[in-house]
Formats: sequence, C-alpha cells, structure tokens
Amino acid sequence: MAESADAYEPEAGPGHDTGSGAGFGEGAGRRARSRTRSSGSPSSSRAEKGEPRDPVEQARNICLRLLTGTPRTRKQLADALRKREIPDEVAEEVLSRFEDVGLIDDAAFADAWVESRHHGRGLARRALVRELRTKGVDSAVIDEAVGQLDSEQEEATARELVARKLRSTRGLDRDKRLRRLAGMLARKGYGEGMALRVVRQALEEEGEDTEGLDEPF
Repeated sequence: MAESADAYEPEAGPGHDTGSGAGFGEGAGRRARSRTRSSGSPSSSRAEKGEPRDPVEQARNICLRLLTGTPRTRKQLADALRKREIPDEVAEEVLSRFEDVGLIDDAAFADAWVESRHHGRGLARRALVRELRTKGVDSAVIDEAVGQLDSEQEEATARELVARKLRSTRGLDRDKRLRRLAGMLARKGYGEGMALRVVRQALEEEGEDTEGLDEPF
C-alpha cells in the first residue's frame, strides 16, 4: 500500500516553519535580525573590528568638541590629545593649523581671562598670573595680559571688595576684623602692604581706632 505523501513532509518542530515556503523558522529569523543589528553602519563596523581611524581627523574632532562654547589654551588642548593617545606629531600639526585659522589664540584667551576674573572675582595680578600659568600660557603673553591692570585699578578693586565684606565683620574685635578682611584680599592675590593699607582706611572710616595696625598682619 502506498504511503501517504504526508509521511515525507518534515515534522514541524521548534524553530521550523513549514508555511509559505520561506524555508526560515523563528530561529533563523532571530539570527538574521541579529546580523542586521550587529552590522550597523560601515563606520561602526570598522570601529568594532578595531580598524584605526585617521588620527588627524580624530585630533581635529577632539579639539573642536573641547572648543565648543569654551576657549582653551594650546597646552590644554595638547594635554587632552595626549591623554587620548594622539601621536605628538599629529597633535602638533593639528594645533598649529588651529592657531593659523584663529581657533587657538593664547593671547586673546589671556586678555579675556584677566578681564573676566578681575572684574568678576576681584582677583589681583598675582593670582591671575598663577592661574594663567596653570593653563600653560607663555610667560610673555601673561605679562602682557596682566599689564592691563595697573596698581590704581587693583587698589580700587581691593577697596570695593573690602567695602562689600566690611558689614559682615561688624561686632568683631578690631584685630579679628583686620585678619578676616586682609586674609580675604590675600587669597585673591593682593600684596600684604596694599591689603593692610586698604583695610586700615576702611576701618578708620567707620571710626575704628587703627593705631598699631601698621604692623604686618
């Protein structure tokens, strides 16, 4: 007796689909979807395979990201590139190009820093020099930038700082007021002589006896 044709049909089991003649079951479909997801874009595929990117392009992109909305010195950018293992010769090439087109300008950075930190925070030249050095600005550039501030401007700013702080020291004894006010100026980079003179004058204007306050604090 002839066997039924159904006997030769593959048994439908897990991962098999006998309908529509597609020849792929759920398992195959999942594998296909997985391959699609893992393939991604050509660039992501190259990154996954560990293929090296153009170091010049990489350095340029790093610098542009860091400069977005925030000026930075050449040294700050060089440090960032070194941290990301960009070769020194590539970093030098990219940074020099950025300087040529004006995207890096340490002199302009220093000028803006002095303007902002003096008028915004009341910092004196000494403190400004210290901050600019930590950012890698050349000494000659720093000298030119802080040269915007003369002694008269510094003293005027010191007086404003003391005037704002003076009220909060009322009720303290004279020596404690002196130390607190002069210490505030010292932290902002003002010299001892100027700080003492400014504080003494401010206390005198309030009627405080300043005899003996000529001694260094």
